[in-house]
Amino acid sequence: MGADSYGSDGRWHPGTYLSPGTSSFTDFLAAAAPDLLPQAAPGSLARDLPHGTTIVAAACDGGVVMAGDRRATAGNMIMQRDIDKVFRSDEFSAIGVAGVAGIGIELVRLFQVELEHYEKLEGHALSLDGKANRLAGLVRGNIGGAMQGLVVVPLFCGYDEDTGRGRIFSYDVAGGRYEEHRFYAIGSGSVFARGSLKKLYQDSMPVEDTVLACMQALYDAADDDTATGGPDLTRRLYPVVAAVTADGFERLTDEAAGEYARTVVEGRMADPDGPPAPLRAAVTPNGSRGALPSR
Repeated sequence: MGADSYGSDGRWHPGTYLSPGTSSFTDFLAAAAPDLLPQAAPGSLARDLPHGTTIVAAACDGGVVMAGDRRATAGNMIMQRDIDKVFRSDEFSAIGVAGVAGIGIELVRLFQVELEHYEKLEGHALSLDGKANRLAGLVRGNIGGAMQGLVVVPLFCGYDEDTGRGRIFSYDVAGGRYEEHRFYAIGSGSVFARGSLKKLYQDSMPVEDTVLACMQALYDAADDDTATGGPDLTRRLYPVVAAVTADGFERLTDEAAGEYARTVVEGRMADPDGPPAPLRAAVTPNGSRGALPSR
């Protein structure tokens, strides 16, 4: 196919659509119009391109929550304060991206069409594992760009209809797919976000508590990582937060996200380091357990 797929009017020949193939939209584009796939650019440009950073995800009772900050940076410059990095990939899954923003958004759009294309052709949606595997293939397809510095790493999560629980998947630049348990974070502030979730996260938390824990984690990431943007109450810019449950994908409104953000900021006014881990007892020198003194 390729260039021969186009007619003199610039449209694809009907045979382009009727040729036998797989249910993968990416494979279709690779054969019919490879120029429409994400393209690599010179590595020297990578440092000047906007980069998106921290994304967190945490399993909750009956699903999973994903949240991302709104800042995009290029070197030491803030390029955008209100970028979206968390997206609906289909009815029961969400995707967040960290890395070169332009490539990341293209990857998300291609993944969304990939899932919709499969469902139209096959008459049913992919399983959550199938979606995670398809995304791994798309990440692997960008390995040439990643070698030039155009690195994009997604975080994928969703509600598994077969098991009735939320699941989280991380990736490396070569397309390696890894299932994470309980919670995970990617991006430049991920180390600080995961450290925060370690002390706040509890299994089977309700959605509301999980959202609050993720918001606390993003605040901690912004506290120590300049590329991560915290809640901006002055401009009314808050992290993008989405929950995926048996009811499907739901993104919190700006008003709802703002309520959680204000709760976190007000709490930090009293305790700048955030809520402590709930220590209940300590081991005394003789080996017995005794109550810890209150802080």
